[in-house]
Amino acid sequence: MTHITSRAVRIDQNGGPEQLKIVEVTVGDPGPGEIRIRHKAVGLNFIDTYQRSGLYQLPMPLQLGMEASGVVEAVGEGVTHLKVGDRAAYASQPPGSYCEVRVMPAKCVCRLPDDIAFETGAAMMLKGLTVQYLLRRTQPQGGLQAGDFVLFHAAAGGVGLIACQWARAMGLQLIGTAGSDEKCALAKANGAAYAINYAKEDFVARVKEITGGKGVPVVYDSVGKDTFLKSLDCLRPFGLAANFGNASGKVEPLDIGLLAAKGSLYVSRPTLFTHIATRESTQAMADDLFAMVSSGKVKIQIDQTYPLEQVQQAHRDLEARKTTGCTVLTL
Repeated sequence: MTHITSRAVRIDQNGGPEQLKIVEVTVGDPGPGEIRIRHKAVGLNFIDTYQRSGLYQLPMPLQLGMEASGVVEAVGEGVTHLKVGDRAAYASQPPGSYCEVRVMPAKCVCRLPDDIAFETGAAMMLKGLTVQYLLRRTQPQGGLQAGDFVLFHAAAGGVGLIACQWARAMGLQLIGTAGSDEKCALAKANGAAYAINYAKEDFVARVKEITGGKGVPVVYDSVGKDTFLKSLDCLRPFGLAANFGNASGKVEPLDIGLLAAKGSLYVSRPTLFTHIATRESTQAMADDLFAMVSSGKVKIQIDQTYPLEQVQQAHRDLEARKTTGCTVLTL
């Protein structure tokens, strides 16, 4: 039996960034269906703050982190798609990527193409696979065609900047929202056809203006409480509102009669982990993501890096909306 010591970030109770502590843990050998991976870089995501604060309740003590990249050190029984020495990247449950070494389920871990750097691999898996399932799999009635408008909130964030580029590659006209002129400019530089500063403009009125009063067929909303009801007002009849995050808080209970009154609307609350529940779906989605990045159609923008020791500050900056693009913890 192998025993390796690893630094890891753990919380013992829910709360603010001050709860994030670096501890030493012992890592053993992988069991059936598992691998041991030594991380090169770790991705930071808004879902990490939900788990830390208690918005998403998980058992304590909790080792945080949902994505990373590194090198496979050991492979458990039954794992055939990975071997020792492989470069690999993942977005996966259970949490635990904020560490140097971990043992984890292998099904959501994918071989990382040689032309994609470890930092890029760590930054792109959760966010890139999220964009993949949104734009490719979470579509309005009749699908999406080139030229269609889509509304995407938080367009200058890590998910948003990938979505701007991916939508452009699909021929879609993405209308992005953000909280400052600088972030709007960033969204447009990454492929958004239009950008709305919701701190200055009524985004509902602006969307109606851009679409000639028709509205959009789909809204992708990770902001939640502050935007969701207004998002419904941006939709054309039979439109789809996909709420995939709660950056401003959970969406309040919805009067389903509003969907009728506003045009026979559809509402979805998708999650990445439903989409990557099987090895086959994970690989298919990752192959699509890797192809988009390798082709240059999607560039992963890493705007912030922090050493593992500064993880508290990284969380503070993320929650204060001081970050753009992707954020990576280095080891």
